[in-house]
Amino acid sequence: MIKQVFINQNIFKKICHYIVVCSVFPVMAVADHNWNNYHWARVDNDNSVFRLQVIDSTTTEWGTSYYQTLAKWSVAIPLDSVKKEDSNRVRKRCKMQAGQVRVCNADYGFNGWLGLATIGIDANGHIDRGTAKMNDSYASYWTIPGEMNHVLCQEVGHLLGLGHTSEDGSSQKTCMDYSTDLESQWPNTHDYNELSELYAHLDTYNSYLGSENNSTDEGGCNAPPGKGCNKNNLGSRAPMGFRVHKSGNHEMWVAHRPGGGLWIHHIRLAN
Repeated sequence: MIKQVFINQNIFKKICHYIVVCSVFPVMAVADHNWNNYHWARVDNDNSVFRLQVIDSTTTEWGTSYYQTLAKWSVAIPLDSVKKEDSNRVRKRCKMQAGQVRVCNADYGFNGWLGLATIGIDANGHIDRGTAKMNDSYASYWTIPGEMNHVLCQEVGHLLGLGHTSEDGSSQKTCMDYSTDLESQWPNTHDYNELSELYAHLDTYNSYLGSENNSTDEGGCNAPPGKGCNKNNLGSRAPMGFRVHKSGNHEMWVAHRPGGGLWIHHIRLAN
């Protein structure tokens, strides 16, 4: 089961400020499915400059889905696979990395979820890190044709700033819906257009790795975990916080992030 962490009223109000609506999250319409306008900050609109690095912590069983997912999303946002982490410990930990995203699969246990996408929102409201986890404890689900591609593609889509096109099981022929349509394995033209609009403007700093202006709460800190400048650095232990949305096979959880910002979790529930 997902553990709920209670937070005080002041933090709740701060979270409400970021996510706009607290008590009700309507099912997102296909016309607009960005994730509350969250996106990576960048000062240059040139995609040859903005290349989001993706740390590969998947097993060989997920290799085809992983590389096809990156290729499909790279039509809109250039994604570079930068590293391979094979150990079971690394994959289960799926550590957050400032300015990058990490994709992992492991036996996370029968805890109720198939896929879990987490983004870190900095104090300025921009994504500055993220992880996508696929739960192999429900390995029988991955035998459903197309669902490995569908779930992995959807979790990575969340890390780029997209929400769902629907949550009622209907098909919009995109991996951002909740259907089992074989034509819903990958992004579609509408997803690409949505990302183009989301990233059309420029920001005053870059929140992705590779910029001297990178805004991260880990940069330059050599203190041990939980000590000194790392005292509030939760890394991969981003708390779940509390549930702000539930519909069908999906939940969203939000937690306050020390120093400002949020941890936000998209959860694909198991049947």
